[in-house]
Amino acid sequence: MGRVLVTGGAGYIGSHTCLELLNAGFEITVVDNLSNSTQESLQRVSTLTGKEIAFFKVDLLDAEALDTVFSRSDFGTVIHFAALKAVGESVAQPLQYYQNNVTGTVNLCQAMQRHGVTNLVFSSSATVYGIPKSLPLTEQSETLIHEVTNPYGRTKLMVEFVLKDWQRAFPAMNVALLRYFNPVGAHVSGRIGEDPNGIPNNLLPYVSQVAVGRLEKLGVFGDDYETADGTGVRDYIHVVDLAVGHVLAVKKLSENPGVVTYNLGTGIGYSVFQIIAAFEEASGQRIPFEILPRRAGDVAACFADPSLAKLELGWSANRGLQEMCIDGWRWQSNNPNGYA
Repeated sequence: MGRVLVTGGAGYIGSHTCLELLNAGFEITVVDNLSNSTQESLQRVSTLTGKEIAFFKVDLLDAEALDTVFSRSDFGTVIHFAALKAVGESVAQPLQYYQNNVTGTVNLCQAMQRHGVTNLVFSSSATVYGIPKSLPLTEQSETLIHEVTNPYGRTKLMVEFVLKDWQRAFPAMNVALLRYFNPVGAHVSGRIGEDPNGIPNNLLPYVSQVAVGRLEKLGVFGDDYETADGTGVRDYIHVVDLAVGHVLAVKKLSENPGVVTYNLGTGIGYSVFQIIAAFEEASGQRIPFEILPRRAGDVAACFADPSLAKLELGWSANRGLQEMCIDGWRWQSNNPNGYA
C-alpha cells in the first residue's frame, strides 16, 4: 500500500489517523515539532496497534531536515496536519500563523516535488467558508478570502489556493482538501485523546477539563446569537470518524483524481448549551458556566452537507453526540492531566 508520511501526526487528529492507517495496513512515518503535542500519543498508538511508527522531530520550516526525512523512505502519500490552529492566537500573532501554516506547507510541497511524491491529503477547515450565507455548507459554497473571519482560517484557504495552483502546474499531482467541521471525542480505549497545551481553545476539551476539575467553569461566548437558544451552533464530528475519512481519502488519491474537496462533518448542528447538557449526562458531572461577550471571528451557526464524501469516498459519520461525549469523558477521566 505504500508508506504514508504524516506531518503533525503526534497531535489530536494526527494520532487518531495514525491509528486508523496502521489498522488499515499502511506503514507510517510521522514528522512533528511537538510544539502542541507529545510523542507519548504515538507510543500509545503503537501499543494499541502492535505496530511501529517511524518518528522524526522536525519542523516544516526546516527544509533541510524535511529533505532528510524524504530521502530515508519512499512515500506513496503525505497527510498534512502540521499547523497552528487557535483562532484567538492567530488574531494576536498573524505573522507566526502565516509563516508556520503557509510557508511550512510550501516547504513540504517542494520536498514532495524533489522526491517524486505525488499524493497529498490536506487538513483544511470549515473556517474557509467564512460567515455562511446559507446552510448547510456544501463544497460549492463560496470561499472568499476577505470574508474568512480570522487569520487561522485565511491560512487554510491560502494553502488551498497554493495546492490548486501547484496541481494545475503539475497535473500528475493528486490533492484531497478535507474541510473539517469540529472534531471531538477520543478513541474508545481512552488511551489517546485531545490534550491541548494551556487553556483549551475549543469547547469540548474545555468542558471536559471543567468536568474533571482542572478548570473552574466554562465561559460561553455569547448567548444572543440568532439560534434556537442564543448560543453558537456547530457541527461536531467524532475524531475517529474524521480519522477514517483520511484513510479513505488516501485510497481515493490512488485513482488519480487531480484535486478533490470534501466536507467532513455530520450535517447536524448542536448549540453550546446542548453540548453542556450532553456532557453532563455522559460524565455525571455538573458543568458550571458563565456568559461572556461574543468572541471576535465567531459565527452564529455552521454545519456541513457531507453528502459528497458519502458519494465519492463511501464515508459518513457513524458516531453521534452521545458517543462523542462518552468517549471524550473516558479519555479525560482516565487521563485527568492529559498525557502528562
